[in-house]
Amino acid sequence: MSTSKHRMPFGAECQSDGSVCFRLWAPAADQVMLQLIDGDDEHDLRMNTAGDGWLELMTDKARPGMRYAFRVSGEHVDGQQTVPDPASRFQPADVHGPSEIIDPNDFRWPDGEPWRGRPWEEAVCYELHLGTFSPEGTFAGAIKRLDQLADLGVTAVELMPVAAFPGQRNWGYDGVLPFAPDARYGRPEDLKALVQAAHDRGLMILLDVIYNHFGPEGNYLHLYAPQFFNERHQTPWGAAINFDGPDSRAVRDFFIHNALYWLEEYRFDGLRLDAVHAIADDSEPDILTELAETVQDQLGHRRLVHLVLENDGNESRYLTRRPNGMPYWYQAQWNDDFHHAAHVLMTGEQDGYYADYTEEPARLLARCLAEGFAYQADPSPFRDGARRGEPSAGLPPSAFINLLQNHDQIGNRAFGERIASLAFPEAVRALSALMLLAPSPPLLFMGQEFMTETPFLFFCDFGADLADSVTQGRRREFQRFERFADPQAREAIPDPNDPATFQRCRLDWNALDSDARHREWWHFHQQLLRLRQREIVPRLAGMDPEQSRFEAFATNAFQVQWRLGDGAVLTLTANLSDTEHRWDALPLRLAGEALYLEPVGLGDALADRHLPPWAVAWHLASRQQLQESQPRHPQQAGVDGQHHEEAEP
Repeated sequence: MSTSKHRMPFGAECQSDGSVCFRLWAPAADQVMLQLIDGDDEHDLRMNTAGDGWLELMTDKARPGMRYAFRVSGEHVDGQQTVPDPASRFQPADVHGPSEIIDPNDFRWPDGEPWRGRPWEEAVCYELHLGTFSPEGTFAGAIKRLDQLADLGVTAVELMPVAAFPGQRNWGYDGVLPFAPDARYGRPEDLKALVQAAHDRGLMILLDVIYNHFGPEGNYLHLYAPQFFNERHQTPWGAAINFDGPDSRAVRDFFIHNALYWLEEYRFDGLRLDAVHAIADDSEPDILTELAETVQDQLGHRRLVHLVLENDGNESRYLTRRPNGMPYWYQAQWNDDFHHAAHVLMTGEQDGYYADYTEEPARLLARCLAEGFAYQADPSPFRDGARRGEPSAGLPPSAFINLLQNHDQIGNRAFGERIASLAFPEAVRALSALMLLAPSPPLLFMGQEFMTETPFLFFCDFGADLADSVTQGRRREFQRFERFADPQAREAIPDPNDPATFQRCRLDWNALDSDARHREWWHFHQQLLRLRQREIVPRLAGMDPEQSRFEAFATNAFQVQWRLGDGAVLTLTANLSDTEHRWDALPLRLAGEALYLEPVGLGDALADRHLPPWAVAWHLASRQQLQESQPRHPQQAGVDGQHHEEAEP
């Protein structure tokens, strides 16, 4: 059996001699006492100053399993305030209670062939919320479904944030103690068991982390370390986390160590950094660059580690590749452009940011497939013409995670509707077939694989002083939408703090067993993912993104073509509308054999030079097939019998 421990310069660190070292950065505190809690007994020990705002204490009076807190006094505190450790490894009594001393070496990882991870080209991501994914809503409950995910064809499980949050239920983005798995889901050893169980099944497991803000309840840093925040930068949550002002070194180290901690101590295969566009940092290198380089330097030589971004700014520079194809910094980014364009095509919705995709949704979707982002320094109508994004055509498809649903896009709707409630099945099937076979890694949100009807609403459990303002603020967010202009209509929006709102979001796995429609959707996804694993994935490594191209030949019809890493050519032909399209000549040649056709009978339609509504055709030509089909003159014969100029990438 083996152990894993990340040594941190703060928190409670168990020593080899049995003592425990406590360290706290509290530059605004006049005095800090360590409170040790052993059952009904409490002991207060004075922390020693160690320079630059640090306090520390080494003591043999502490041991794993004991609880502890810090009693802080200073100019920002009225008298004395008892606070948890900001680097707590576990909070058994929620975020306001004492922390627990955890010795990471107490968890024994099984011996055997060490897990080295999986190449990113193999990624099929599955995002889940632990509290609603299983009936138990725990780490242990999630383990029971891993076999089913592996059988489906998932290769990478992505957990929504697990860092300790206030109350009994939360999406996780209101966490305030980023090193402590929330006690609602289980103990630290339970989360490690989940990671090991995923690896036992050949699954990567990634974790969502938040480095742009702390939640509104349970964050005590302002009392003893207001230097953690920089008033010069303002964010939707107030003063920004201080990554570039005076005293920012300790703050940067706090988050860099957090990333290393999850990757090393818990053996996660990667992290998704939430909403990094909301991180304010004018320094060089910025925190995103320094964090990624530190992870690569310390862990990259041991195993494959994948860092993923959510970045509304479409800053492609963070995804830059080395000459060998590996990333300098970040492996991939969630491609919101893909989602928004696909959503407009499926639903026709035009509110909010969907306004950027209403004029040419199919062309923008095709651009995403061929070049990464739809917005690459292009003016955004939703942003009053401001340019958004950076050029991305030089990046491989593996740098962009495509999705039709995620927690935000469902949960930020007033009633948490899934796509199955908003679009016709034909449209959802077509876009699913497109997403699951495209070279970019696809992402599914829990239950999407069987088209669950369970909503995913915004829910939380704040204290009385915050609960009502959060509920009313949630309802005010929707008053700009026509359907919620009436105050009575807004009152129907579910209360995020109501326990019933959370209960409605529990995934209904019984539907998969009892309803043939749901089973058909599950088998549909499984079929496509098996096809992806067999025919697409082995050809992805080494792709040259400069050889990808797209062509629109009707309002909502287009073709995309990729040269794969082994020299094969993959061609997508799609009609994403409810209108049939005919043509005299396709812009790109349909070389090779049909890999997948949706709907039934599409092969005959292609031969007759037309695409029925919601049609998706995938064709794959191996290098050998391409060589054998080379014409003896400059023109090439297309599938329709017409002649076209050279069209291969």
